[in-house]
Amino acid sequence: MSEKKKFNLEYEIKSSPRILYTFLVEANGLSQWFADNVNYRDQIYTFEWDGELFKARLVNAKENKLVRFKWIDDEPYYFELEILQDELTNDVALSVTDFATEDNIDERKLIWDNQIDYLISTLGA
Repeated sequence: MSEKKKFNLEYEIKSSPRILYTFLVEANGLSQWFADNVNYRDQIYTFEWDGELFKARLVNAKENKLVRFKWIDDEPYYFELEILQDELTNDVALSVTDFATEDNIDERKLIWDNQIDYLISTLGA
């Protein structure tokens, strides 16, 4: 299995950190933009894409700031969503940290671009 590399993306999002955070941490919010379906039970999130299930544990959460999910079947990999707010302009951005193999990284970035587009339209931002 080839090693995965960490990558980071940043998206400008016109939303308050408080509203945005609910879409990052609540199963209902996540299922509106991130996965086809999301369930939360016994501190485990189950993400469903095209009938396939992936389980992750929320390992870090700072209210209105950050969530980090660690994949249960793909340790030590995780994905992190961090809300950044410019102190001067109050502009809000979402920073995404994820991992992908070298030959898969462009595709993963494209997937994030599409999912963040869904998020922005869901927020009506």
